[in-house]
Amino acid sequence: MRRSSPPSPSPRRPSQPEARGGARGESRGEAGGTLWLYGLHAVAAALANPARRLKRLLATEEAEEALAARLGERWRITPERVERGRFGTFLPEDAVHQGAALLVEPLPNLTLDRAVEHGPGPVLVLDQVTDPRNIGAILRSAAAFGAAALVMQDRHAPPETGALARAASGALEIVPVVRVVNLSRALDELKKAGLWVVGLDGAAPVTLAQSGLGGRRVALVLGAEGDGMRRLTREGCDELCRLPIAPEMESLNVSAAAAVALYELGRS
Repeated sequence: MRRSSPPSPSPRRPSQPEARGGARGESRGEAGGTLWLYGLHAVAAALANPARRLKRLLATEEAEEALAARLGERWRITPERVERGRFGTFLPEDAVHQGAALLVEPLPNLTLDRAVEHGPGPVLVLDQVTDPRNIGAILRSAAAFGAAALVMQDRHAPPETGALARAASGALEIVPVVRVVNLSRALDELKKAGLWVVGLDGAAPVTLAQSGLGGRRVALVLGAEGDGMRRLTREGCDELCRLPIAPEMESLNVSAAAAVALYELGRS
């Protein structure tokens, strides 16, 4: 993984078709497609993840130095030195890239049983949460509080994108993301694996702290803001709980609710 050669003093200009394709990489695309990850945390985490297949690394001089300080001198890919203005040709206009962008293949989708075995912590299940920045923030909390995996229904969730990875701040490379066809079936599989399925619902009779989960391993289900969990998802839960928020506030942002609930589960 040592750099095969030092960065070229004259940067190799990315070809225009690939640069434009990188912008389209904000969606998963066809099988074998690529996407651009950007921002120092997301790029450094992807470089350190052996499961991530790397294609190109573009960095300013300052960003390359910052990455070297985090990763040392052993890299799996040789960076291409570029000026900061070049990033606007292949990244979204509002992308906070910090001078680093990495062209990668999407991570492979793990099976649910393998993801459950990834660690002893809770499993997060998202029901129609569609904002990639919310999902990225949830992944960040999941990594911080030791969640084993994040489960989403494939057709009701956004694809892996640079914006999601940026919001996750490296957690996309740490917490396995499982995309399933049928969420109700996935809840049944989690129950068979020994997890207690708890749905977070503002109208539930008891709080998460009052539920007496004890030493149970939990699969925590969070629904979309506004609509909440769908009926079949709610019926698939073993128990419904709420967070004790002030009555003046109807609900929390789903990423904030996930962080509070994961903290509470860690205390039980």
